[in-house]
Formats: sequence, structure tokens, C-alpha cells
Amino acid sequence: MKTYHSAELRTMFQKFFQDHGHAMISGASVIPENDPTVLFTTAGMHPLVPYLMGQKHPAGTRLTDVQKCIRTGDIEDVGDASHCTFFEMLGNWSLGDYFKQEMIPWSWEFLTSEKYLGLPKEKLAFSVFAGDEDCPRDEESAQLWRDCGALPDHIFFLPKENNWWGPAGLTGPCGPDTEMFIITDKEPCGPDCSPACSCGRYLEIWNDVFMQYNKQQDGTFVPLSQKNVDTGMGLERTICVLNGKKSVYETDLFERILAKIAELSGKTYGSDEETTKAFRIISDHMRTSTFIMGDDRGVSPANVDQGYVLRRLIRRAVRYGMAIGMPEGFTGEIAKVIIDQYQDVYPELKRNEGFVLEQLSLEEGRFAKTLRQGEKEFDKFYNNVKNTKALLESILAAEDSVALAQELAQTKKLRPSPDMMPIIEAAKAGDKDALAAAVNARMENLSVMDGRSAFKLYDTFGFPIEMTMELAAEKGLTVDEAAFAERFKQHQATSQAGSEQRFKGGLADHSAQTARLHTATHLLHAALRKVLGDEVAQKGSNITAERLRFDFSFGRKMTAEEIAEVEKLVNEAIQAAATVTCNEMTVAEAKEQGAIGLFESKYGEQVKVYTMGQFSKEICGGPHAVNTGDLKSFKIKKEESSSAGVRRIKAVIGTKAEDESETL
Repeated sequence: MKTYHSAELRTMFQKFFQDHGHAMISGASVIPENDPTVLFTTAGMHPLVPYLMGQKHPAGTRLTDVQKCIRTGDIEDVGDASHCTFFEMLGNWSLGDYFKQEMIPWSWEFLTSEKYLGLPKEKLAFSVFAGDEDCPRDEESAQLWRDCGALPDHIFFLPKENNWWGPAGLTGPCGPDTEMFIITDKEPCGPDCSPACSCGRYLEIWNDVFMQYNKQQDGTFVPLSQKNVDTGMGLERTICVLNGKKSVYETDLFERILAKIAELSGKTYGSDEETTKAFRIISDHMRTSTFIMGDDRGVSPANVDQGYVLRRLIRRAVRYGMAIGMPEGFTGEIAKVIIDQYQDVYPELKRNEGFVLEQLSLEEGRFAKTLRQGEKEFDKFYNNVKNTKALLESILAAEDSVALAQELAQTKKLRPSPDMMPIIEAAKAGDKDALAAAVNARMENLSVMDGRSAFKLYDTFGFPIEMTMELAAEKGLTVDEAAFAERFKQHQATSQAGSEQRFKGGLADHSAQTARLHTATHLLHAALRKVLGDEVAQKGSNITAERLRFDFSFGRKMTAEEIAEVEKLVNEAIQAAATVTCNEMTVAEAKEQGAIGLFESKYGEQVKVYTMGQFSKEICGGPHAVNTGDLKSFKIKKEESSSAGVRRIKAVIGTKAEDESETL
């Protein structure tokens, strides 16, 4: 098989689908707009959900793009051969247009034709849905693969866990998929070896999802009136598999980044396991961080939401950089390489380079402060250990140990904590032998830092557990790693539960209330620009059923008068009861008409522009209210800092806006 370069595959995929009647659309921001369900764009289909649900897309019913995606659920796993937090998803969609009969032959053509990937059919395997009590076996897809020329014994019927997509929440669009694999030279792991195995013989490169059912509240599946196709080919993984590499980090996508890390650290990638892991973590985390901050909706490191994930990524990169001797300020040097590498494909990175470098410099400085604070907290813990140990040693050395222990307990120098109670109880009972045993047991425990204290350093102060263990070793202590791991596991479970809560209503909640709140963000954006100036730009938003949250670029706290004026303007727009109109036009036409928005689409591409009377004109994808009067009223509940140079407003509409006592 030939060797492929990432740029070649990216272009080849787009050209293939354009030749098959697809409109090439721009990928969306990695920061979802007005979507309460996710922190980042996690898949190519994510920005297209309204159109998969039946809304008309301005570019038509056949679409293709390359989407920047971020998935951070497995941050701690990055460092192995395959995990990445950022990836590019090559995708194509049919919005109620073609279906299996067209998509599977096209997939076969792209995979096997010498004009495209030219893979031999003997090296390809396919999986299809096996069927269950909910939905039938997907014999149609299997037969289509056979008709194309796939070897019959290379087609596998697998259950829902392997060959079913969705719904993203409890209800919604879903359906069977068919997945495509390259068969490696590894021997089968057994007689039942299949793509369902994790033995490494079958490596997935593409996935065609056939959205043909709608899952109901009662758990039943009914056919969709609009059947869609959604395909996804991860660029990093596919390039790795096509070129026979053992790791995504061995592809051209990471070559320049790894070379820069080697130059700055003086270390060699692959020299040993720990160094290799550090190189991978730094390269992945810096790539993801650069794309988050370099986005036109880019965010800053913070303690909540996207900013919190960003902070974790940067600080984890810095920590591993310190471990291999990277110089202070190295994050900016790595970011420059990433921006230079990707700027032709994603020009927003170059546009926002100054912001990226500024934020990295600030965050490295904050992390240095955090490390100093963590060391200070560790010293407090260690000093307490020393003082307690000296106290216990004085009891053991005393001529009348029981009397001294009783005195120390009476004066509270022996604090009645759970770990001291056995000593206090033995002293009260006047049992010298029991007292000695209790003191010695406590002395032994003092040589181990408990999991609670170690986790407090990690969770409260952001102090890495590895550094806690190093400091403990220097003081002759060990850390109860098992107890720390248990607390960390509980912490992860809580975090994941919070993330899952975001998906409870499905991938996008298009209820009437959400549409009204979304409309309110347009009015708020326009009002802020009128009151504070045109330099105000949206930096992010989040909508729940109760309120909206809007982040915008502005360098200072708003005054009470400014907040009141913004509220007044929004309420005037609501009282005007303007019809919300939507028109499709090119980006150039939208600019000419004075629409605001992220002009990330290609010149000439069709976009939707929503107009609300004379008050607001903005490029957007929906959903929206029919009339501004539907919002009833608007109230700002809080104005605060979100991150450096970014302010945040929380607001409510309707009856909630009339409740002056409500706080958010």
C-alpha cells in the first residue's frame, strides 16, 4: 500500500464527495454556539443536528466538510499510542437525499479505486448491525457490500454495542451503522476473532451511519420520515492505519511538533517509555489547547466549563514538560509550530495567534504560582506530621506515659480526631500497654500521607499527585496511592455524571423556551455593542431551560448604568414585537448588509441570516423564536469576569425576568 500524507487525504476526501454532488461547507467552531449539551464540538454531525432533524440547510441536501473536534473524556489516557483529545473528522451527509444504496458503493469506490485509496479487497473487513428485538438485522447493507465485491467471510454481523449510533440522549434520531476496517498482519486471536475484538487485527477507518429510526420516550423505535446518512473518517487514525504506523504520533501530523519538543528538551522521542509518554502528552495537549484558544470563539483558561478543560490541558502539558527539562515559556514555542502547520487549513489560528501566545504565557505563570502554593500546603501537612510525631515520641519517653497522655488530652494538644481517639481512650483507661500500642500504631501511620490529604492538594490547589509523591519521598514519607485513586475515581464519576446530564435531553434541545433564550442572546449581543462599542464580540454562550449565559470580549467590569441601559434596549426590542426573519445569502452579502457573526465560512457559501426588526442582524443556525415579543421580558441577573478580557452575563426571560429576587 502507498504512503499517504494528511493533506493529501484531507483534499482527496473532499474532492471525492464534491465530484458526487456534495456542497463543500466550512467546519464549525470547536466551541458550540447556544448548545447546552456539550462543552466542545465532539463530532462532525454535531453542528448539523438541526438539519438532520429536518431544518433546511442553505447549501442543500448533500454536504461534506472537515470538522475540528475535541473529546476530553479520556484526558488521563493520552500518552498511549492512540488517544488524542483533538482530531479532524472528514464527513459527508445526506439530509433526506440518498441512503444505503448510494453510500455503500461510494464507500467501496473511495476505499478500493486506484484513483483514491486503492486498498485491496483482501485487506478490508466490514461490520453491520446483527439485529435485535428493537430493529431488524441489516441484511441490506451486507448485501450491498457483497454486490460491491467484498469477500463474504469479511462481513461481520455485530450487536448494537458495535454497530448502532445514537440517540445522543434518551430519545432522538438513531440507526444502524456499517463500519470499515483494515485487516492487519496480526494473527486472529481465536476462532471468533472479529472487528468486535480488541486484539488489533482489525483497525477501523470509516463509519457510515444510517439514521432511519427515532427512539421514543417509551423506548420503542419508529421509522424517521427523513432518513439521513452521516459518515465519519477520523483523519489522524486513518492516516495512521493507512501507513501502517503503530501510533498516531508517528504520522506527519505530529512530526514537526515532536521535533520542536526534542529541540527544546534535548531528549529523543522513543528513547524510553516515560520520555515517549511525555512527548505525546505535550504534543496532543498543546495542539488541542492551541485550537481551543485559536478558534474565533476561543476561550481563556478558567475554572469552569471549556476554560477548565483548557487549563487542565495546558497544566498537564507544562507538568510533563518540566519532567523532561523543557524551558520556561515552551508552550508558546510549541503553539507557534502548530499555528504555522495548520494556518492554511484553519486561518483562524493565525488570526488569533497573539491571543493564544498571551494566554499561554499567563497560564504558565499562574501554574508556577499554583505549584508554589501546593508546596506551601504540603509543608503545612509535613509540619503537622513532625509536630504530631514529636508529641507521640514524648509520650513514649515519659516516665509516666499515661499521666502525660491524659494531660495532653485534657489540654487538647492531643486532638480528639478519629486517628487520635485510640490513644485518648487508652489514656483514659489508664492502660499503659494499650497506650503504647496505640501510639506506635499512630507513629507508623504518620509515615504515610493519607489519600484525603493528597487528593485535597490535587483537587483544591491543582497540585499534581506525582509532585506530591516526590515531595513526600524527600521527607521520608509515602503516599496512600490506593486511597488517592479511589477518591480520584469518585471525582471522575461525579464529573462524568455532570457531563452526561448535559446530554439528558438529546444532542440539542430545540424546545420553545430554548429558542426564546437563543433569540435573547442575539438581542443581548446587539445591545452590548450599542452600549459598549463594536469591539464587543461573542466569545461563547450556554443555554439551559432556566437561563442564558453569554460571554463577550470586554476589558472591564460593566457599570450599573451600562447594565441598566443594556437591559432597557433588550426589553424595548422585545416590546417592539418584531418578526424574526431568516434569509439565505452568501457570506459576502451578509457582510454587505451589516450582519454580525463569525465569518468562518468560505466566500460564496450560503449562510442563514436572522433579522429582528432594526435591532439585530446576525449569521446563525437557529433555533429562534417567531417574534421578539415571545420573550415577554428580559433581566440580567449577574455580570462577572469569565476570564482575562472576557466578561460573562447571566440572564433570564419571561416570568423569571419579573422575579427580582431570583439569583443565579
